[in-house]
Parts: sequence; structure tokens; C-alpha cells
Amino acid sequence: MTNVHIGLNVKDLKESTNFYVKMLGAEPVKVKEDYVKFLIQNPNLNLTLTQSEQTEGNQINHLGIQVESREAVMAHKERLEKEGFFAREEMDTTCCYAVQDKFWVTDPNGIEWEYFYTKAESDIKIIQTIE
Repeated sequence: MTNVHIGLNVKDLKESTNFYVKMLGAEPVKVKEDYVKFLIQNPNLNLTLTQSEQTEGNQINHLGIQVESREAVMAHKERLEKEGFFAREEMDTTCCYAVQDKFWVTDPNGIEWEYFYTKAESDIKIIQTIE
């Protein structure tokens, strides 16, 4: 199995762990005093959280999970809204040279995550909503 690995420094390990349990819909596989590890099969993800006093300055533009359909986007959005998250929706938006349906949530450290479905390719890079 091939996994994407993302290692994040977080200020409050407990708060961030709670966020990712809800966002990913899974419990961590390893929990230490200053470290938490999630291994997710859908998507194939190895996510680690490390307690750190220094998390100033966002070095990450954003992170995302690509799904196979608009219905999957909406199912994840509904699931996370039931968990109490605010999900910023963007349907039929052009971003990154693609037309996408997506929504965004923000973790406790200010990192934005998108769940997205790519509907078509585009020659336009910038974000614009198709009306």
C-alpha cells in the first residue's frame, strides 16, 4: 500500500486530535504524550500530529482529499456539519486548472482542508465561480 504522509506541528495536541478524529471519521492508531498518528485507508493517508510550541506562519497553502463524485463531497460535508464544523462550500468553481465541487474546513491551527471532486479540466488557474 502507498500512503501520502503529512506531518503537522500543532499547538494543542488534544484539540487537533479531536478535530482530525471527526474530520477523518477515524481514531488514531498511535497516541503518545506529544504525538498522534492516523493511518487512513480511504484516502491512503499517514497523518501525524506533533505537539510544538512554534506553529506560527502557515507554510502550507492548503491540504485536500479528492473524492470520486459530487455525492461523496456532499456526504462528507453533511457528516462534518453534523460534527459541528462550518463547511465553506464552493460548487462549480474553477481552481487549479479544473472545474470542481468542493468544501473547506479549517483545523485548530488555521490549516484549510478541502474535500473536492474534479468535474472537468480547464485552461483557467484562478478561482472563479461559474454561474
